[in-house]
Formats: sequence, structure tokens, C-alpha cells
Amino acid sequence: MPKVALVETKPSKTNFKREFDDAFEFDQYQLCSDPTLKKVLKRDCDIEINTDDYDWVILVGSDALKYFTPINSVTEYSGKKVEGKFLPVINPAMLAFKPEARRTWEDSKTNIIAYINGEIEDTVITEYNAWGIQDTEEANAFFQAAIDAPSPYIALDSETTGLYPRDGHMLGLSLSYERDRGAYIDTECLDEESERLLQELFNKKIVVFHNAKFDLAFFEYHFNFEFPRFEDTMLLHYLIDENPGTHGLKQLAIKFTKYGDYEKPMYDWIDQYRKEHGILKNEFSWGDIPFDIMKLYAGMDAAVTYLLYEKFIKIKQNKRLAKVYDEILIPGCRFLTDIQDNGVPFDKVRLLKSQSLMQEEIDEAVAELYKDPSIRKFEEINGKDFNPNSTVQLRSLLFDYVGLNPTGKKTGTGAHSTDAEVLEALGAQSHIPGLILNIRQKSKIKNTYLDKILPQLDRDSRLRTGFNLHGTTSGRLSSSGKLNMQQLPRDNPIVKGCIKAAPGNKIVAMDLTTAEVYVAAVLAKDTALMEVFKSGGNFHSSIAKKVFRLPCPVEEVAEKFGTQRQAAKAVTFGIMYGAGAAKISEQVTKDSGKYFSKQEAQEVIDEYFNAFHKLKQWITDNQTFIKQNGFIYSFFGRKRRLPNVASTDKGIQSHSIRSGLNFLVQSAASDINLLGAIDMNAWIKANNKKARIFALVHDSILAEVPEGEVEEYMQKLAEFIQMDRGIAIPGAPVGCDFEIVHEDYSGGKFEKMYGNQI
Repeated sequence: MPKVALVETKPSKTNFKREFDDAFEFDQYQLCSDPTLKKVLKRDCDIEINTDDYDWVILVGSDALKYFTPINSVTEYSGKKVEGKFLPVINPAMLAFKPEARRTWEDSKTNIIAYINGEIEDTVITEYNAWGIQDTEEANAFFQAAIDAPSPYIALDSETTGLYPRDGHMLGLSLSYERDRGAYIDTECLDEESERLLQELFNKKIVVFHNAKFDLAFFEYHFNFEFPRFEDTMLLHYLIDENPGTHGLKQLAIKFTKYGDYEKPMYDWIDQYRKEHGILKNEFSWGDIPFDIMKLYAGMDAAVTYLLYEKFIKIKQNKRLAKVYDEILIPGCRFLTDIQDNGVPFDKVRLLKSQSLMQEEIDEAVAELYKDPSIRKFEEINGKDFNPNSTVQLRSLLFDYVGLNPTGKKTGTGAHSTDAEVLEALGAQSHIPGLILNIRQKSKIKNTYLDKILPQLDRDSRLRTGFNLHGTTSGRLSSSGKLNMQQLPRDNPIVKGCIKAAPGNKIVAMDLTTAEVYVAAVLAKDTALMEVFKSGGNFHSSIAKKVFRLPCPVEEVAEKFGTQRQAAKAVTFGIMYGAGAAKISEQVTKDSGKYFSKQEAQEVIDEYFNAFHKLKQWITDNQTFIKQNGFIYSFFGRKRRLPNVASTDKGIQSHSIRSGLNFLVQSAASDINLLGAIDMNAWIKANNKKARIFALVHDSILAEVPEGEVEEYMQKLAEFIQMDRGIAIPGAPVGCDFEIVHEDYSGGKFEKMYGNQI
């Protein structure tokens, strides 16, 4: 029998013998013998084990995995062999409060038992599976074979020197047209015949990518290829598991194929190469990888994508999910490829001057901080300059020296937090936290945005960053890459003011108004709530008038009954997020500046649901459905899986139910926006207009539009957004607010604040 060790983080009550079905004998160890520690650090580890004495070492949880291997993600590698003999696995103790992990545990347990019993053998990748081509005739013969192959689809991938087409070139392409085999072709060997054959191949077959948006951009920009029909295994997997961070090709290869972490040898080579040449990680270029090293990894990319497509395409047997994929995700992929290429327009002159202006504001804020004698005394005691960006020094200053009472919020290591929320709260005890917060906010604007944007601009002064369809559980777009467009500073207009249209153009921002409440009204079939939308006027004032039966016209509600209006507004937005009386009390108190008790809040909630009783019933019915089934479908067919409704932790359980309810309205509202933007972009292209959509930010669609096209653009976009897609109130389409039609995205706020200095 193989000799097995099991290592957990610290002593626990988990019966691992039972958890592994008593399938094998093992010696049990702990990294740390102290069971009282909440978080075990490396310095706390006192384990004594010689792993050479064992054939297999089961590592339970991320701490044990990180201690023995260079790998961090236990979920990614759970149940898979790493570093020769180690078998990582998630901790089964978490299943009681996180039932979502049950499938991972069961699959991992099965694999570990099979490894120990000798039932799983390592898959050896040979040149039969992946090979390289650098000869033109050989490449063209391979392309012809792909054209003639019986399979209706091929898998295609690209290896590039950059993340954006303008920042790099294509080193090679990987192609697979049959199971378990893929070739990597050096682009240097391609000739006109190669390109003709490839276009013939793309016309004839369904082309399967993993992250099509990335590869389409490179193939179209550098070769001008066209792809009449394409599929995306990343988006197919998003239908299977909507949780962010689960869609990487490596993760899916480990989870769904026998080839596991096939790319590891190449990354080992990269690490060694960087060490030998003293190259930092962000300075390494994929162009430095020799063809013979790259070919196996790259060829397997296509081979694995082919295999994943065979598995994942079956999800389209679910008609609702197939509709989401065919009518939202694939058109959305095409749309995002376009808007990423359009790029965000920036004004270089404003950026340069804004850098200087923000540095001046930071210097002034620091000078204001140093006027306080506490800072000078703190420096004298510690013998060094005070750094407001150092959390260790800040913690010492605020809690040890100034003597402020901590808020109770802790970091992951158990130390007192000094984040923005904490500093704002501490401002009630001293003016110092407010000064620190001011410095931090200004420094973040300069360091995170202004300083980083400038060097990343393309020659046309546009920034090409990423937008993602698979980054949220609701279907809302996320943004990543050179600039996260979803996280632009709100309170200071300096960054938005640098997003500026070219001369003769305007920035047009369309924002959906009260879309989530609109969706809820339709889905709930609440005629009273729908009537508020039909009546027009200020929405929140109309709601307040109806709920509180106010004795004045809607136009006078904001002036005469401000607190009631704030209360109605808080409930309107809060109910979709499961807000109770305590949360409503806190929100109304904050918004109105007057104390609003929990009892008053509960009375408002009761009155609200008396007025809109069908909405209340709809909420209750869906909460019950989510709790009983652990999933819910949106109006457009997206599926939100919520297995944690079965958690023994009431907090996790209730959070899952709230998430499901919020998903119903947020997902539908964001899809209305996305579908409208997709249709608008198609209309622009079909009619040869010069307007360019360049971003979707939350519920906004941003475009740079020639002055002569602005009116027509606004009219057409409103038409597409307000199109009846089956979720509309007759006579009262969803609200489109063209709030910004200006030279820059700040809507004139930049000039108002900084104009005289620019």
C-alpha cells in the first residue's frame, strides 16, 4: 500500500478518515500545533515532516498548499497532482456553510482516492499531441487538411507579444481540427497562399476561440481576416458557471481534460530565464520564448480548446441559456471588440496639466497635515518622517499616539483597519483622519489614473482598455486592462474631464434612469408602481406622494416633504437589495441630515408595500423559490446559481437570497442597456456614421459623436434602448437620460473647477 500523509493547517475536529470514505490509511499532520490561532502565518508553522517518507501528501486548504508548493490557489488545483506527489484539496469543513463547494470536494475526493489506488496515470504530452510548423509548404498542407477534415469546427488561438493589437504583433497561431491534436504555426512562414487558405478555412468552419474578443482583435487588425461564424469556450463556460475568476483556459484544462497544467514547463522556463537575465515579470516579452519551447504549450492551447468545446456546447441544450449565448453573449463579444478598438478619447494637454494640478493639491494637503503639532511630535518620537500612505505608521499615529477609539473594523491579519470608511468614521473624533483621507484620495487619482493613462495612450491619443462579458454574476459588464472604466473617480471631475472629444465632436453619455425599479414593476405586474412611471414627473417625489398620501402636487414634494421623499427613495433602492428597517434608518438619516429612527423606517416600509402590494408578493415569491431551488433565471434567460441558500450560516444563506433577488432586476436592466448598445453600434456601422461608442460604464453608454450627428444619435439610441423587448410598460418606456452632451465626460465640471488654472 502507498504511504500517505495528510496535512491540515491546525488541529481540527474534522474526521478526515470518514471524509475520504475510509479508502486508505494516512498519517495526519498540522502546519501549526496551536488550535487557538485565527490566522496561521509561516512563522507559526512548527510541523515536522519528511515528505520523502511518503508516496503521497494530501494538502488540505490553501495554507498547506502554499507551505509545500509555489502554488496559491487550492480551488484551482483541488484533486489534482502537483509537484510530483502533492494532492491539494479544499477543506471539507467549509461545506456546511458554503454548499457551493460540494461538487469540488466530491470530484477532488474521487480523484485523490484514484491517484492513491494507482488508477490515474500521468498523461504524457508528445509531438503527436502538439507540434510546431515553421515551413511554408508544411503550414499550407496543414491548413488544407483542416479545410478537408470532416469536423464542422476548428479551434484557433494566437500567441502575441502584447495584450492589445496596437501594442504587439502575432508570433504564431495555434490550430486544432481533431481531438487531442494541435499545431503551432510560426507567422513568419505564412505567405499569401497561407492567408488565402486560412480565410477559406474560416469561411467554411465554425471557428472556436477561448476568449474570442482577444483573438479576433489580433487576427482582424494584423491580417484583416473575417470570421463569419465563431464560438467562445470561455463564454460557454460562463453559462455553466457564472462566477468570476473560473473561466481561464488553464483552470478549465485542469478541471475538464486529462492534460492538466500542461503549460507549467513553459512557465518554469520563463522563471528560469528571468532569473538568469535579471528580467522583471512585467518586463518579460513572450517574443523571448524560443519556438521549440513555445510550440508544445501553444499547440495544446488549441487542442484543449477543441476538447472543451465538445463538452461545453452541450449547455446549449438548455434553450434559455442558448438564447443568452446566441442573442447576447456572441453579439456582445463582437460589439466589445469594436468599442475596445474605438478607444477612450483623452486630451494629452489636459492630462499633463492635470498631473501638475493634482500634485499641487497633494502638496497643499500634506502641508496642511504637517501644520498639526501632533505630526511633528510623532516624527520626533519615531525618528523618521511620517508617511501618510504607510498603514503601519498611520495605525500607530491614530490609535497609539493621538488615542482615537478604533471603529472595530479589522484587516485580514486582525489589525485595526485604516481604510477610507474607517477614516471617515474617525473624523468625528479628530480632524487628522480627514486630512489623511484627503491626501490618499488625491494621491490615488494621480497615481492610479493620471500617471498611468499618459504613457499608455496610442498615437491617436486614445486609450484602448478592456471590457468583459464574463466578469460579474449579473451580466453587467466589467472593465480591466489599462484602465478600469467602471472605477473612475466620482467626486473629483479631473479624470473624467480629461476624457475629451476631438474638435468638432461631443461626448454623449446616455444613462438609464431608475431602470431596476422599472424592471421590478414589470416583472411583478404591479399596476400601481407602473402607474407611477406612466404619470411622469419626478419619480421619487411621485413615489413619496403615493406612499405617504402627501397633500401637495408632485412638483412641491421635494421642497415641502424632503424627509419623506428621502425615505421613499431609500426604500425604492433598498428593497431590491434586501434592506431592512435598520439600513433604511441609517440611509435616510445620512441623506436627509435628520435622525430617522428604525421604527419610522419600518413604518415607511410597511406603507410602501401597502401601496405596492404586488411588488411585495413578487419579492416574497422569488425569495421562496430561490431558497427552495438554489437558482433563479432572469427575464432574458441568464441563470444565477445560489447553492449557498442551503448554508448552515444564516448570514451566508440570507446573502444568497438577497443576491438572487437583486440579480433578477440588475441583470435584466443591464441587458436592456447592452442590447440597446449592440443594436446602436450595428446601426452606426450599417449607416457609415462616424459616431463611436467607446465605453459602457454601469448603466451609461458613452460615445464620441460628431456635432452634426448628435441629435440623430440620441434619437436612435433612445429608440434601441426603449425598444419593447418583452419587459416594457405600455406608454412609458424605460427612462433614457442624456445627461452629458459636452466636450468632455465631466459635463463641464472640469472647467468649472480647474478652467482658470488650465
